[in-house]
Amino acid sequence: MDKKRQAFTNDVSRLIWESKYRYRDSDDNMPLDQDISDSWRRTANAMAEMEKNDQPQHARHFYSILDGFQFLPGGRILAGSGIKRQVTLFNCFVMGHIEDSLDGIFDALKQGALTMQQGGGIGCDFSSLRPRGIQARRVGAVASGPVSFMRIWDSMCATLLSTGARRGAMMATLRCDHPDIEAFIAAKQKPGELRHFNLSVLVTDAFMQAIAKDSDWPLVFPLQSSAAEDQNGIVLRQWSHTDSPVPCRTVKTIKARELWHKIMRATYDYAEPGVLFIDHINRMNNLHDREVISATNPCGEIPLPPYGACNLGSINLTRFIRHPFTPEAVLDVEGITQTVKVATRFMDNVIDSSRFPLREQAQQAQGSRRLGLGMTGLADALLMLGLSYQSEAARRHAEAIMKLICHTAYLTSIELAREKGAFPFFNRKSYLASPFIKALPEHIQHGIDKYGIRNSHLTAIAPTGTISLLANNISSGIEPVFNWRYERKILSVDGDYKTFTLTDYAWQLWHSLYPDKTLPDTFIDAHHLKPIDHLQMQAALQPYVDNAISKTINIPADYDFDDFQDIYLKAYEMGLKGCTTFRPNPITGSILSELPDETGACCTLEREAD
Repeated sequence: MDKKRQAFTNDVSRLIWESKYRYRDSDDNMPLDQDISDSWRRTANAMAEMEKNDQPQHARHFYSILDGFQFLPGGRILAGSGIKRQVTLFNCFVMGHIEDSLDGIFDALKQGALTMQQGGGIGCDFSSLRPRGIQARRVGAVASGPVSFMRIWDSMCATLLSTGARRGAMMATLRCDHPDIEAFIAAKQKPGELRHFNLSVLVTDAFMQAIAKDSDWPLVFPLQSSAAEDQNGIVLRQWSHTDSPVPCRTVKTIKARELWHKIMRATYDYAEPGVLFIDHINRMNNLHDREVISATNPCGEIPLPPYGACNLGSINLTRFIRHPFTPEAVLDVEGITQTVKVATRFMDNVIDSSRFPLREQAQQAQGSRRLGLGMTGLADALLMLGLSYQSEAARRHAEAIMKLICHTAYLTSIELAREKGAFPFFNRKSYLASPFIKALPEHIQHGIDKYGIRNSHLTAIAPTGTISLLANNISSGIEPVFNWRYERKILSVDGDYKTFTLTDYAWQLWHSLYPDKTLPDTFIDAHHLKPIDHLQMQAALQPYVDNAISKTINIPADYDFDDFQDIYLKAYEMGLKGCTTFRPNPITGSILSELPDETGACCTLEREAD
C-alpha cells in the first residue's frame, strides 16, 4: 500500500488533497508532490528556511507535527508553501478604511480583488459609506448606500471565481446605528443576492443597553462638512476607524427593540446577519491601545484592524487520544504540549515566509505577528474519551485543552521573543494592561514583562471545514458532529458540485473497533443538541481565545422565535465576541445534508478562505 492510502481513509480526503493542496507544475499540470508526505515535507522545509540556525532540525520538527495530521495549518499554508506562484499563505485579511468617495470606493474594490486573487478571504466594514439618499455635495449626486456597493464587491468576487482564481470568501459588517442598517439586515433575503458575503451587524454596548431599557435608538452618520450647522440632532459617536467620538447627524430614530427584532427575525428566517459584539471585541483586544477593530475575517474568528492579517492552524485532537472508546481512554497532554510548541514556531515563520497582496498588509502582519492557533476534532475527541458533547464533563475537558493550548503558546512566544525579539508593535505597559493578558497566570505575565512576546495574539478557533475533511473527515473545529453519515456537496475545479457520502471519523472508528456493538449514548449529533449546549461550549473556551471563535449554533426549524432571540442575549451576557446561528431556510440552501434530505451550516466550504 502506498503512502497516500496510508494517510487517507476515504476518497473525498484524497480528492481534497489532489485538487486543493497538491503542488503541480504550472506549465504542464504534472504533479510535483507524489503523495501527501511530499506536501508536508515541502511545507516543513519552507518554514525551516526562515530559521537562522539548525534548519534541518527545525524541518524535521515541523514535518513531525504535520505527519499524520497532528497539526493542520491553514489551507493556504499547505497549498502555497515552497512553490513558485505569487500567492499568500494567509487565510484572513480585513481591508482598509473605505473612503466615502467614488475614487476611494473603487480603490478599496481593487485592493479587495488583488487580495482574493492571491487566495485571501477578506472582511470589509461598509459603515464609512454614506446612507442611501444623502446628497454628495461636491458633485450634486445622491448616495446609493452601502448595500448597493456591496453588490459590486459580490460581482467582483464571482468574476474572480469564474477565472479559476481561489474562490471568494468575504465578510461585510455595518454598524447597528448606521442609517442603512435595516437595508443591510434585509440584503440577503432574495435568492442570489450577495451570495459571496457573510454579513454581521456591529452591535455596541449602548445598543444592548437601549434594548434592555426599551429606549429610542438614533441612526446617525458623521457630518460631511466641518461648517457650522444646526446642532439639533447632533450626537457624538466613535465611528468605525475613529480614535475618538465625532459629531454625527441623526438621520432617523427607531425603537431599539424594533431594530433588534428585525435583526433577529432576519437571522431566524434567513440565517443572516450574524452579530458581532464589537465593543467587547475592542475591549479584549491585546492591541487595544493602537487598533480600532470594526470587521473580521469571513468566518468571524479573527477580528482585525484595517489591513490586518492572520494565519491559522489547528491542533487535531483526535490524534492525541490514547486507548479510544475504552475505560482507559486518556488525552496525551505531553503530546499536545510539544505539538503546540513546534506549531507556534512554525506559524511565526509563516509570517516571514508569506507574500502579501498589499504593502499595508505586510506592514500590519509583520508589526503585530498575529497568530490564530486553535483546535479541531473536538467533538470526535470527546466521543473517543467517552464524553457526550453537551455534558458538563465534556465542557471541562474542552476548557482544559484550550487552556493548555493557550498557555503553552504564550510561553513559547515568550521564548521566541528571547531568541528573535518581540513583535515590533509591542508596547510593554499597554500590552500588560490589556484584560486578556491580565487574566493569564502570573508567571506568563512576568515572562512578557521581562522578555517581551513574539506574537501579539496567539489563539483562535476556526471552522476548519476543508482541512478537517483532508484529515479523514474529523469533526470541524469545536462544532458537534453534524451527522454520523451524510452527503456533502463539494465544488470541484471545473465549477460543478460533486456529492459525496461521508462518515464521521469517530463513528467509523467505533464501528471498526466494535462492529457488533450498538453506538453508546454519548453519540449525540448536532440535530439533537439544545442551543444552550452550543453556547456553553463556546463560553467555556472563550477565556483562552485572544482572537475569537467561529461557531454555528444549529437551530431546529420549529424552534420558538422568542427563545431564539434569547440565544443572542445570553451570548452577550456570557461575554462572547459574536454569535452565529443556522436555522433551515429556503434561501441559504445546504452544503451538508442528512441522508436523504436535510440542511446544513451557513459557513460552507465555498465561503471559507481555506
